[in-house]
Amino acid sequence: MTWTLETERLHLRPMELGDVDAFAAVVGDPYAMRFYPKPFDSDGARMWIERMHQRYERDGFGLLSVVERATGEMIGDCGPAVQETGHGTFVELGWHVRLDRQGNGFATEAGRACRDQAWTVLDVDRLISIIRPENVPSWSVARALGFRPWRGDVRVGMAHVLWSMERPVSP
Repeated sequence: MTWTLETERLHLRPMELGDVDAFAAVVGDPYAMRFYPKPFDSDGARMWIERMHQRYERDGFGLLSVVERATGEMIGDCGPAVQETGHGTFVELGWHVRLDRQGNGFATEAGRACRDQAWTVLDVDRLISIIRPENVPSWSVARALGFRPWRGDVRVGMAHVLWSMERPVSP
């Protein structure tokens, strides 16, 4: 059930090992990854993509490569992934956009497509997003997608906020 989605400006598809260099530019930037314990090098980016392939096999979904349609460039990732938290196991909607492409609404656009697809095909009543308290740019994306702060959590020794959104009620 691995997803492929299209938006006005983006193509979202399963991550490929051929994405390693482009993805390393996303998760390897020290400023963009300042809310993580450390940036990822090329080996870390490769391992991230390999983990997504395991998630695709195990769960049927995982983070997707975000490709800008106008340029064909892979500029980030976005999508759902099963996450263990201190409050239980949930499907998290996450996103990363390359630093030079941030501020253009790409995370929100990709997140909206992934959120809508999750509600359509996943049997879950809640989506979460795990965000560090000081990561104000991701707060903005989360709010735009309909998430609200829900609970605190500690991951890798750092405080995080679990943002939450419940499945919309059908009319």
